[in-house]
Amino acid sequence: MANELKYGDKIHLQNAYNDYKGGYLDTNGHASASGAKYGVSTAESPARGQGTGTWEVLSASGKAAGTPVTSGDLIQLRNLYGGDGGYLDTNGHASAGQKQSGAKYEVLTSTAKERAPGSGTGNWHIFARTSSPADQNVRSGDVVHLWNTYADNGGFLETNGSGTATGQYEVCTNAYYNRAENVADWKLHLA
Repeated sequence: MANELKYGDKIHLQNAYNDYKGGYLDTNGHASASGAKYGVSTAESPARGQGTGTWEVLSASGKAAGTPVTSGDLIQLRNLYGGDGGYLDTNGHASAGQKQSGAKYEVLTSTAKERAPGSGTGNWHIFARTSSPADQNVRSGDVVHLWNTYADNGGFLETNGSGTATGQYEVCTNAYYNRAENVADWKLHLA
C-alpha cells in the first residue's frame, strides 16, 4: 500500500498530548553535551525551520532502503536540518523535575548514528498501536511509541515540561509509556 512506511522515508512526528497539541518533534538550538549536535523539543509546526521537524527513517538492524518498517523494528532517526541535523539520541539524565514523573534521559541529536558504540543510545524500537490492515507494517497516520535501547531500557520518547523560548515542549525518555495524557504517543506523517 502507498502509505506504508519504508526505510529511507522522511517523516514528521506529532505528539498526542492535549488532543495532538503536543507539537512536532524538532531540533532547536545547539547542544553542549559530549557528542551532541542539537537540542530536541517540539514545535507548533513540522516546518519551524527548514528540515528541523523532518526525520529520515533508517534501519538499525541492516534492513535495506525501500523495505517496509514493521512494528517492533529497531530504527534510527536522522534529522534533516541543514542536510544533517544529527541522529535522535539519549544523552545525559533527565532534569530533576522530569524525573519526578518517571523520566530517565535527556534527548538530543548526535553527530554519529551511535554516539557510544554498542550502547544503543541512538537506537529506537518503533511500536505501532495498530494499523490497517493488521499485517505488522507501520503506516502514515499510525500512532507509535518509540522506545530507546540504551542500557537495554532507555525509556519511551515523550514530551515533559515547557520548552525553550521557540520550542513548545521539552522531550525526554520515560520509564512509562503513558504516564499522562498520551505524552508518549506520536502520530506518524509522511513528509
